[in-house]
Amino acid sequence: MSTLPRDGLVAIVKRDCPTCVMAAPVFAELAANGGVTVFTQDDPSFPATVPARIDDSSLEVSHKLQIEIVPTLIRFESGREIGRTYGWDRRDWERLSGIAGLGRDLPEARPGCGAKNVEPGTIERLKIRFNETGLKSRRIAIGDEEDEHEAMFARGWSDGLPLVPPTEERVLRMLDGTSRDPQEVLGLVPPDLAPATVEKIAVNAVMAGCKPEYLPVVLAAVEAVLEEQFAMHGVLATTMFVGPVVVVNGPIRRRIGMNAKGNALGQGNRANAAIGRALQLVIRNIGGGRPQEVDRATLGNPGKYTYCFAEDEEGSSWEPLSVERGIKPGQSAVTVFAGFGLQGIVDQKSRDPESLSRSFAGSLKAIHNVKSAPSCDALLVVCPEHHRTFKNAGWSKSRLYEELYRLCEIPGDELVTGAKGIAEGGPPSLAGKMVNKFRPGGIMIVRAGGDAGMFSGIIGGWSAGGPRSSLPVTKELRN
Repeated sequence: MSTLPRDGLVAIVKRDCPTCVMAAPVFAELAANGGVTVFTQDDPSFPATVPARIDDSSLEVSHKLQIEIVPTLIRFESGREIGRTYGWDRRDWERLSGIAGLGRDLPEARPGCGAKNVEPGTIERLKIRFNETGLKSRRIAIGDEEDEHEAMFARGWSDGLPLVPPTEERVLRMLDGTSRDPQEVLGLVPPDLAPATVEKIAVNAVMAGCKPEYLPVVLAAVEAVLEEQFAMHGVLATTMFVGPVVVVNGPIRRRIGMNAKGNALGQGNRANAAIGRALQLVIRNIGGGRPQEVDRATLGNPGKYTYCFAEDEEGSSWEPLSVERGIKPGQSAVTVFAGFGLQGIVDQKSRDPESLSRSFAGSLKAIHNVKSAPSCDALLVVCPEHHRTFKNAGWSKSRLYEELYRLCEIPGDELVTGAKGIAEGGPPSLAGKMVNKFRPGGIMIVRAGGDAGMFSGIIGGWSAGGPRSSLPVTKELRN
């Protein structure tokens, strides 16, 4: 690395910066009045106004000095930095240099430009080059003739689809999406009960195709599924269909471009798809939860690749799910729910809330089995056209909840074994009683979907709140 002077002024510049070009005459003034050592980031011949420049196209000096903006002017005394300024500000440059009247023909001030050493991709490469990554994850060597994508398949990291190779550069860039310590442990991921550090989650977020700005959502989702009441080990090991479903609320939805409208539960949106996939990869690669091993699902469901969407808060007259579950309005949060594939509710004729509620309830009572109650939790996704029916009638979300629970009361005589000619069913003691399909609090309602189509949906859950059940968990995001 080029040697920095023990005493005097140091300037870091680049030709591709209008402010540096404008200030070129000032460097000549500094050179003529005590001297200045100029390091140039992109063109060794710039600025021609000083007798010599030092080529810093390797950006080694700029990185060591932590330059963020050019031009930067720094004063050293006895090998120690005692002051710096950046951009062009005549008063600051005069103060630092001790020379009055600098750049008389220039404006009083002009902002600088971003330094090359902090450009995306470059800063990560410099940290790797100088062993400053701080990453603790084990490096995996890939042979020269080995295809990196096939190598990740062969090592069992993939969910069956191609992965983004988690290079050090990409992981460092992903970690820029959060201020949390990369070595912070969010919890132990079942079944192996391996510690989930922010860094290891970032590795899986890279493989899933996330952008750095998605990482706080992924971290919150991981924290949520690792809460004891979510029972992630049980969700993984059950032979039923379920996996984590992630519902996102708050400003983060719009900031990262999530889809809450048409096809919200389908393909085509990067944030929705990558966040849910990252959560599943964390369970697989950190916790060791793989199909036909601890994951014992009989059929599974396509949502076990990814199941994440945002609630359409702007189009709703109801409070968001996160607020309903205790998060302050305006705060970003995720709610995780152990759910399976979507069951559609097609009702194109109901024009009053009473009729539509009965339609909803009839569909809800079919989850798992029409003879099963209390059955499971359920997430009801109400489309805009159905929501409008309730809104126009002045129905709040709490009113709809009240009506659905009332309509989901079932005579026990219809639920006992053998009733309706179906062997599936409950004990004879249910006869003569009324039994609700859902436990108290077992239904959650969100609004999402496209503006056209009277098609809402039910995401059925795993169990009905027994000792080995999974309960929904809501977590506020931390940056």
